[in-house]
Amino acid sequence: MSTSTPIDQHETGKNSWLDRFSFGVRIQRFWALLLLFAQGGITVTGSIVRVTGSGLGCTSWPDCQQGSLVPISGAAPAIHQAIEFGNRMLAVILAVLALIVFLMMLAAKRRREIVVLAFIQGLGVILQAVIGGISVHLELRWWAVALHFLPSMLLVWLGAILYQRISEPDDGDMTHGFPSPLRYLAVGSAVALAVVLMTGTMVTGAGVHSGDDGVGMEGRLNVDIAEMAHIHAHFMYLYLGLTVGLVAALVTVKASSRALKFSWWLIAMIVVQAAVGIIQYNFGIPRWTVPVHVALSGVVTGFTGLVYAQAFVRQYT
Repeated sequence: MSTSTPIDQHETGKNSWLDRFSFGVRIQRFWALLLLFAQGGITVTGSIVRVTGSGLGCTSWPDCQQGSLVPISGAAPAIHQAIEFGNRMLAVILAVLALIVFLMMLAAKRRREIVVLAFIQGLGVILQAVIGGISVHLELRWWAVALHFLPSMLLVWLGAILYQRISEPDDGDMTHGFPSPLRYLAVGSAVALAVVLMTGTMVTGAGVHSGDDGVGMEGRLNVDIAEMAHIHAHFMYLYLGLTVGLVAALVTVKASSRALKFSWWLIAMIVVQAAVGIIQYNFGIPRWTVPVHVALSGVVTGFTGLVYAQAFVRQYT
């Protein structure tokens, strides 16, 4: 009886079903960009839930109402149920997008770093669904709502890095896009943004838009909102200063055109975001400004991730 080594699955035709699909980099980036937009977009729909007082339109989780996955007539105002249930359905779409991107990275046999980033996106969506359910059961306590928002911003930041990494060759050499001091400055800018986002949730927690008409100021953060807004603004100025310093240095060292393009867009979006914040402070937080401010938070976070990703670039040398 003769012995033989195992035959490669590709030679027997018994290859994995994933191997039957071939996805080019352009398609991969397209779906990763959709996922990135969706990660930011669901925070906008979540803010609409909050400013319309629809947070408890669905009083249970994962059901909308006790014993029913979908809204029940008369269980709560119809518009509130529709808005909250619609936000939950968008979470399902987001989960599907995350699964598609993950499977696409596996099918394309991308390097481990990319597969892990894609996996984190899907895992994050699942964790966010759980946190959202907990916040409903806690009747939208300010800190529960904050914990629901902040992971989304982290997923946006990582999603932007994923989008950048997909365009890099898997067998390329890792190179430094920035000199060492500028890499530290990029990290400092990202940390400052994290503090801005955290203090921003505290301003929201002390504000008037609790998320449900019946909750009012119950469970809100008991601090002076004007003082909290000033603290938030000071960290925003720090973040803007660090980012402007980073961009000026990138211009000086003649960084790549891609890094500079993302950097200029980032500064522009920070300025617009600051303007919206000033409007909120001076005009008592008009409802329309909340979704705009949240949307711009996602945009700023995404561009921060894209700029940060330029510090380490895989390419052929």
